[in-house]
Amino acid sequence: MTSAPQVGIRPTDGLHVEEAGEHGPLLLCLHGIGSSSAAFAPQLAELSAYARVVAWDAPGYARSADPGAPLGLDDFADAAAALIRERGTNAHVLGVSWGGVIALRLAVRHPDLVTSLIVADSSPGSGTDAAKAAGMRQRAAELAELGPRAFAERRGPRLVSPGAPPELVSRVVDTMAASVRLPGYAYAAESMAAADLRGELATIAAPTLVLCGDQDAVTGVEASQAIAGAIHKTAYVIVKDAGHLANQERPRAFNAWVLSHLRIADRIPERPEAAPILEQEL
Repeated sequence: MTSAPQVGIRPTDGLHVEEAGEHGPLLLCLHGIGSSSAAFAPQLAELSAYARVVAWDAPGYARSADPGAPLGLDDFADAAAALIRERGTNAHVLGVSWGGVIALRLAVRHPDLVTSLIVADSSPGSGTDAAKAAGMRQRAAELAELGPRAFAERRGPRLVSPGAPPELVSRVVDTMAASVRLPGYAYAAESMAAADLRGELATIAAPTLVLCGDQDAVTGVEASQAIAGAIHKTAYVIVKDAGHLANQERPRAFNAWVLSHLRIADRIPERPEAAPILEQEL
């Protein structure tokens, strides 16, 4: 489902982004289907010592405007591409869950803009399985019935490991409740339900780091393995003691792996003055 372009309206109009860092390459962060830029607070805080970190609220989420027409996966990928182009450069793209699916499609549609990929706790799309696709399509009705807060209270705790601290669970639930609304969530869910990227993963040339929490019960390690096995230039990392939101549950270890990847894929300097020593977490 791809909408026709609206004359005079840029793909980035109405998009809210959080930014940190003044030096280094661009790192664009794309959140999961039940979240927002708030999910990347640990990356904005730590990785901004090494890169210019930009995290969006996807169209129709949190502080971004509602889209004027239905959006499909290509539209979300093109909006991310427009963010990169506005900064006059290319980018390393970090996508979590649904954001990882957008990142993969972005690398297929706009390979010149993607220096590398970091795909965390993601999958080739829910369209790989009829039952998963049907479940994804039911989510919009669930949100409409329950409202954002009750919807978040039902779904949020599943995104972290059983041993996650209560304050993290509360933060995940609060972020979801403040981020999801219709129609944006419905467009996102349909984009996931229709996505089956297995046939195009092998065309991705960007160096790719695939990470997955060892206790991810949402997409699971098998889905991450499917991505890692299909892309030619891939490193695959299991993040210990983490659920579906490894970047939030084990941020120091997650950031250390991302920084290691960036140093391989780009010219990231050694630790700047006062920057965190993330390598100790590996």
